[in-house]
Amino acid sequence: MKDYMFLFIGGETPDASPEQMQAEMQKWFDWIGQMRERGIYVAGDPLEPQAKTVSGIDKVISDGPFAEAKEVVGGYIIIKASDIDSAAHEARNCPIFANGGRVEVRSVLDLGMN
Repeated sequence: MKDYMFLFIGGETPDASPEQMQAEMQKWFDWIGQMRERGIYVAGDPLEPQAKTVSGIDKVISDGPFAEAKEVVGGYIIIKASDIDSAAHEARNCPIFANGGRVEVRSVLDLGMN
């Protein structure tokens, strides 16, 4: 088993009512809970919208991100899977798709430092 990261992009519902937001969060908790029960969930969290970007040879720090909302990474999860196809199959159950979001599935390169 290898680690794979799900990056959650878009799928925001800024005009959702508190009840709708709670129902949406419950879908996420249920999905993550199912992966925990199966022993494949490793870690993950939503990300705050505020960010700083460090860039260039002069390492300039600026506010950001400045991407369109549909392109902003809103969080991540790391799971264990046998290969990237299996990891992508797990991502298909993510609640983000109901709101037009997407999941990028990436293999975590093991450098042997953990």
